[in-house]
Amino acid sequence: MSKDKTEVPVPKGLITPEQAKVLDTAYNSRHTLISEKLLGRPDNRSTWYALENIEAYLVYAKNQAKALGYTLDGIRIYEGAYPAEQKEEGYTTMFIMPTGVSDTCKTKSLKSDPSDSEDIPGGNGLNMGSGGVPPEANYPQ
Repeated sequence: MSKDKTEVPVPKGLITPEQAKVLDTAYNSRHTLISEKLLGRPDNRSTWYALENIEAYLVYAKNQAKALGYTLDGIRIYEGAYPAEQKEEGYTTMFIMPTGVSDTCKTKSLKSDPSDSEDIPGGNGLNMGSGGVPPEANYPQ
């Protein structure tokens, strides 16, 4: 008796480890500029989030979007830096914000151009992942 095999959908935009290395290497000059000229110390090159936290955030964001009158259709990842008041002063961080389509907007489709997605007003984002070890470590870690 054979087990039923369900096909797992392949996400759009997958890249190979080799392609990731090319992107990482292309960022080197920017990282050097930020680290040496602006901060005077090595800066973060990556942010790590626990899978459990990402999954919980997506459930939370879907529910919050619905309460705000939106349908969650994705997330947008922003680069940011910690302000002077925090112990991580100046370090680069990545934070995630929910995007969606207003439930009152009947002309937009969830399958439309991603540029139609807007950050959900009032939607909470996700931050506080962990930086690389060491912070300046390149791909792969």
